[in-house]
Amino acid sequence: MTSTAGLSRRRVVASPSTTDDADDAWGLDGSTSKHTPSPSLTNSITGNVNASTSHAGSAFEGGSKIAFDPRDLEREDEDARQGGKAPKLTIMEEVLLLGLKDKQGYLSFWNDNISYALRGCILIELALRRRIALVRDPSRRQLPVSERIVEVIDTRLTGETILDEALKMMKQHEATGEKIAVNTWIDLLSGETWNVMKIGFQLKQVRERLAKGLVDKGVLRTEKRNFLLFDMATHPVADMRTKEGIISRVVTLLTSTTSAVPPTALEREGTQARAMRAVCLAGAAYAASVLDNAFGRLTYEEREAAFQRCDDLLAEFSCWPFGSNSGGSSTGGKRREAARIGMGSAGASGRDAVLGLAQEVKKEMTGDEDLSFELVSGVLEVLSKLDSLL
Repeated sequence: MTSTAGLSRRRVVASPSTTDDADDAWGLDGSTSKHTPSPSLTNSITGNVNASTSHAGSAFEGGSKIAFDPRDLEREDEDARQGGKAPKLTIMEEVLLLGLKDKQGYLSFWNDNISYALRGCILIELALRRRIALVRDPSRRQLPVSERIVEVIDTRLTGETILDEALKMMKQHEATGEKIAVNTWIDLLSGETWNVMKIGFQLKQVRERLAKGLVDKGVLRTEKRNFLLFDMATHPVADMRTKEGIISRVVTLLTSTTSAVPPTALEREGTQARAMRAVCLAGAAYAASVLDNAFGRLTYEEREAAFQRCDDLLAEFSCWPFGSNSGGSSTGGKRREAARIGMGSAGASGRDAVLGLAQEVKKEMTGDEDLSFELVSGVLEVLSKLDSLL
């Protein structure tokens, strides 16, 4: 092809997404050049896709394939299987958040209970998410609920790093054939063992890892603080509304005077095991000695009544089946109640409120023999004796 003005540059369509340049729209000789779209471009625009047409990916070929994550399909029945959606924060994270100082961002140096309590919360969270349960053996009733054997019933990941690490460890050890009870698992995860061969079961830096998880969720932030000879990372509270919500739920649950459970004491509607989670949070926070900050707004008598309610909850839900503890308060709870009666207070133990909560928990169970909830009862029994264990 010849031209009196010289060579002219013509546009070549490589893909439908090619953009126009100045050199493409104008010839080198200054004259405009009109181009006819290629057949492949025309077919792409009109929807008539050719088998020979190149695409950016297989998801566009023929318009019939969609990119997806197979794990999403596996979790389609997750909510229905575990009775609702998992909450944003785990019980371990909520207990840690209750114990953290808001501005300083660290726990009390004198708190020896929280580490052991957090390991118990790991078992509680796995049980509520239907990953572990007790072995269905009729002879187990001859043993205390905390000494019954644990088994893994679902190996699917939860999305929480610490929970998945503990679940994988339990499953691997289960393959060896050794049977481990509820209280023994808590001891092993805490490193409380004389068996050198089982030191590897200890979950290390649980508090720091939980704090970093809360940073990722936007609840905490990370700062460097100088402690005389060394610097330490601290995690002050960044989202006070989340912590205030947890405190409000706990205080409402422990100060309610009616048999009906206040909706404000529970997680939002649709959360799995709302009532059981409220019981576990209050009991674990009490065992971990982190409720002092939450009760700061209460009067002395209200604080004593709230601690009494914690004793009643642990006494009631550490027995299986729930609601079968006719003895009422524990020894410490009876001492508190007697002290309050001696000071002229009402002396009501809130027994009706505890029984009403037990009825709500029973509605969340999958039958009279819910082995996952029975495991939770075993953990609460261990936490109720935490002061005598440490």
